[in-house]
Amino acid sequence: MKHIIKNLGITFSYQLPLPGHREKWISGLGGAVGIAMTLWISQLVPGHHAILIVASMGASAVLLFAAPHSAFSTPWAVLGGHVISALIGIACAWLVPNLFIATPLALGLAIVCMYYLHCIHPPGGATALIAVMGGPEIHAMGLDYILFPILVNAGILVAVAMVFNQLLRARQEAHVADVESHLHLPEKYLIRHSDLVYALSEIQSYIDVSEEDLLRVYNLATEHAHPGEMERDK
Repeated sequence: MKHIIKNLGITFSYQLPLPGHREKWISGLGGAVGIAMTLWISQLVPGHHAILIVASMGASAVLLFAAPHSAFSTPWAVLGGHVISALIGIACAWLVPNLFIATPLALGLAIVCMYYLHCIHPPGGATALIAVMGGPEIHAMGLDYILFPILVNAGILVAVAMVFNQLLRARQEAHVADVESHLHLPEKYLIRHSDLVYALSEIQSYIDVSEEDLLRVYNLATEHAHPGEMERDK
């Protein structure tokens, strides 16, 4: 089977180590708490009981709680990605009567706009599709769809994620920071910021990692790969 897939041009990449059991359960608990809080607070909003939460928030919860360091999980990515995608979806539903044209057009434009606005958030694609394909109930909401449920849902989810991750992951972050504070790479191992920016630009595709996190990984990997040599160079 692997030979067939390889002949089709599909390659198997090395599976990175997954986090431990504690981290997996924290992520699952966070997702459940985030969605529960979003549902509870949303139903308190006056006059908005027909649609309490959109399905795309489930995907956002996975990113916010299972991949909190992802560039897709920043507050601006979540809020901006959902809002701009909702706006584009509504515009396409209004201006393009053919569903089979409006749907892919909404998704394509949402991707382009999220790129230019630096708020790529994959669940935003679902938000755009829901605006087009959600039926008369969604269409009747018009621009209100952007405020509620989209912005309210996303705002609650981001707020819960920020509090939850700070409370339950603060110790882990402190440990990583403490390890990094003891790293003093010799000059020959250092990467200049300009070199890193150049390397990222040469790849010509979106990489879901910040420059800061990439440097942290590089520093830790270099320390692990050359412990003896680096001690002599210090």
